Amino acid sequence: MSTDVKSMHMGQITSFFIPNVTLVGEGCSKEIPARLKSIGGTKPLIVTDQGIVKAGILKQITDILDNAKMPYAVFDQTVPNPQDKNVDAAFEVYKKEKCDSLITLGGGSSHDCGKGVGFLAGNGGRIHDYEGVDKSTKPFPPYVAVNTTAGTASEMTRFCIITDTSRKVKMCIVDWRCTPSVAIDDPLLMMGMPPALTASTGMDALTHAVEAYVSTAATPMTDACAEKAIEYINRYLRRAVANGRDKEAREGMCYAQYLAGMAFNNASLGHVHAMAHQLGGFYDLPHGECNAILLPHVCQYNLISSRRRFARVARLLGERTDGLSSTDASQKAITAINILSKDVGIPEGLVALGKKYGKDVREEDIPIMTGNAQKDACTLTNPRIMTDAAVAAIYKAAL
Repeated sequence: MSTDVKSMHMGQITSFFIPNVTLVGEGCSKEIPARLKSIGGTKPLIVTDQGIVKAGILKQITDILDNAKMPYAVFDQTVPNPQDKNVDAAFEVYKKEKCDSLITLGGGSSHDCGKGVGFLAGNGGRIHDYEGVDKSTKPFPPYVAVNTTAGTASEMTRFCIITDTSRKVKMCIVDWRCTPSVAIDDPLLMMGMPPALTASTGMDALTHAVEAYVSTAATPMTDACAEKAIEYINRYLRRAVANGRDKEAREGMCYAQYLAGMAFNNASLGHVHAMAHQLGGFYDLPHGECNAILLPHVCQYNLISSRRRFARVARLLGERTDGLSSTDASQKAITAINILSKDVGIPEGLVALGKKYGKDVREEDIPIMTGNAQKDACTLTNPRIMTDAAVAAIYKAAL
């Protein structure tokens, strides 16, 4: 593990946020009722999406609750890149059904939408009031997050990303109170995840790990998590994409994405996420694929600030760096990221990504996205100061 002084934060106080309880392993979702009851929940609102409904995963969870004779209500209209309107609609169900707790079921979108409900249930106001860092003042309701993808780690983080539909901007909410009390990662719930979603969420996890590893807020604890996450992603992501029924690969990716979450939940992120948030808010493009396309470009820009760390990333991704200079070794990290992206089927640029989803990604939109990206909280821990011109150049190069 890297032990450079940058990561040691000499003379500073650091913090580390994770859920109170985390369950990982086949069948651990069966413990949802007991775990929710243990933290005071008696009637949860399940926040999920139509993909989870159609895949039959919601029924698996409601069957567990029914068998435990636990009442519940369901909001299943979460959309990808959840919006402020989504949060408001879900909160109306929470109030109407007299719920006292939350279960979020799905990937990052469902977790983020549910966290939005938690802010309103615990603190009132509008979700926009919580944009920024630690804006809440009161606790969340009892909250269990059940994960069905291996990527966002939203089931264990203090991050909540909600699109402000009026501004077409993703609001970055960072608040320790929205960290779920219980996180559940059951690989059996991930078996039906299609290859494209497996790839997208897996590359999201890699981005989390790499950005946290070179973050200016990295610590020895986050370094350990990030390094293991990168190693596991290199070992298991291709296998999980190739065969979604590979239990070892699925469980390996459960651990990988959770470790990456531990890293970025405490070391934060960088300009990849700041820029990807704008693509999601502006074009409603999938977050993981945006990250994957931007990651090598931002890493190339950041390379001179963290050569030793990027050389370590290269080795963790399977590249041989023996006998190479730090410059050449660090460059291998970019090579490895590009190879992994290609292997798992990530589109080669933002224009191709837009076409895949019927969106028109345009060069003329770059100035407004650049301005919004520079206001994103994730920029604060990028290892190299990035000018507006540099951000715009990276967007253009990534097209």
